[in-house]
Amino acid sequence: MHLAYPAVLAVLLFCTGLYGVLARRNTILVLMSVELMLNAVNLNLVAFDVWLRDTLHSGQALTLFVIAIAAAEIGIGLAIVLAVHRNRGGFHVDRLRDTAETDDAEALPDDAYADATAGAPADQATAPAGKAQKAEATA
Repeated sequence: MHLAYPAVLAVLLFCTGLYGVLARRNTILVLMSVELMLNAVNLNLVAFDVWLRDTLHSGQALTLFVIAIAAAEIGIGLAIVLAVHRNRGGFHVDRLRDTAETDDAEALPDDAYADATAGAPADQATAPAGKAQKAEATA
């Protein structure tokens, strides 16, 4: 078997995954595209391992590690997506920009920031009340 066939297939898979990462707005589809890219890398690792006739089969061993890391990445990624969906009501990538922290805390005077965070709750259930107190301190 020629090395060109799996290499061309891997390039097509990788380009499809790259397009999915760059063009999609849905987080689930972005994660699936990352998996396509990792599978293209796995295909190249196994193809070059067979082509080089490696006695240790290091390409195949590395492929198993990549598969294990990809499974962990998908598990953590889906957990983050579900948490965002639970808090925001959707999981589009464009809406995730709203979750970025701002520098409002740096603009506050030290005593106003201490007053705003003193009554802030520690758990997530009442965290919006803490944000409201911080907003009142900035106004």
